[in-house]
Amino acid sequence: MPPFSATRTYRNSVVSIGPHQLRNGILLAPMAGVTDAPFRDLAWRFGAGYLVSEMLSAKADLWNTEKSRLRRQRVAGAHPFVVQIAGGDPETVAEGAFRHWRAGAEIIDINFGCPAKKVCRKAAGSQLLKDEKLVAGIVRAAVKSVPVPVTVKMRTGWSLELKNGVRIARILEGEGIAAVVVHGRTRACKFHGAVEYDTVAEIKSRLSIPVFANGDIDSMERAQTVLSYTGADGVMIGRGALGAPWLLGQIAAGTTTEPTMEEKLGVMLEHVASLHHFYGDPGVRIARKHVRWYLTRMKQDPFDENLRNNLREFNKLEDATAQLAYLVDLSGKIAA
Repeated sequence: MPPFSATRTYRNSVVSIGPHQLRNGILLAPMAGVTDAPFRDLAWRFGAGYLVSEMLSAKADLWNTEKSRLRRQRVAGAHPFVVQIAGGDPETVAEGAFRHWRAGAEIIDINFGCPAKKVCRKAAGSQLLKDEKLVAGIVRAAVKSVPVPVTVKMRTGWSLELKNGVRIARILEGEGIAAVVVHGRTRACKFHGAVEYDTVAEIKSRLSIPVFANGDIDSMERAQTVLSYTGADGVMIGRGALGAPWLLGQIAAGTTTEPTMEEKLGVMLEHVASLHHFYGDPGVRIARKHVRWYLTRMKQDPFDENLRNNLREFNKLEDATAQLAYLVDLSGKIAA
């Protein structure tokens, strides 16, 4: 099937961010601790149109930490190379953007959307949406600091009472931001309650730069509904891809055809092996949550009733060889 193209008509068009033409308008959301290089590699190989690194602090003193080094790893063959940073003041964000550009980033993304307490406590992420002047100062400094496009991931506003997303988006465009992703909840909503796309649609109607819709998109049908309703240039998918890195390519191809059970099990095994290779010993712990997502998504007879026991047993395993052996045996039983 031809690749997905996201425009108001959704046909015969191309999505570009600055000089970078995307292969489609289905974007993988940055999720700290989840969308690492192994996950992004799978999503890209299955057909995602755009990848963003896990969120990184813009602070210089964190540049050389092992966590930062791993989070900014590039996926071979994926283009453009996008790094997301977070910070609470213009100088820090500008310096962080410059460092990542010098290290090879082709697009810098600024996080104004994360509602996590540990991020907001540091006056970053969606915490900044309350201060429109500070938002303007941060993006102005970042845009001036690098010769590559700067984008933003944001929410519809600070709270239901202060839903200032449209004003924020217009500020961003005025300061030179090349594209925005809008999650259809406010900072105060976190991930609770229904997503609303009216604000996303209004932002799209007010801006001339690309606008991508985000929030609770977990199927091709949902993606098509959101695109039609908002007129967005594409969608960004986060939690909907957990345990299903093939979902983005599925949506991009416009098909509801699922990989077979055997294929899904094979992807899970490959993913776990790549986590072991990428992280070393810590990959054993990190693999546990991914296996839970895969098996929970795949649950069906004959192993539904044993799913909890399978996960409990898997989580007791302390080395990579034992994990892979367990999954090979479990896969054989499931596929039988």
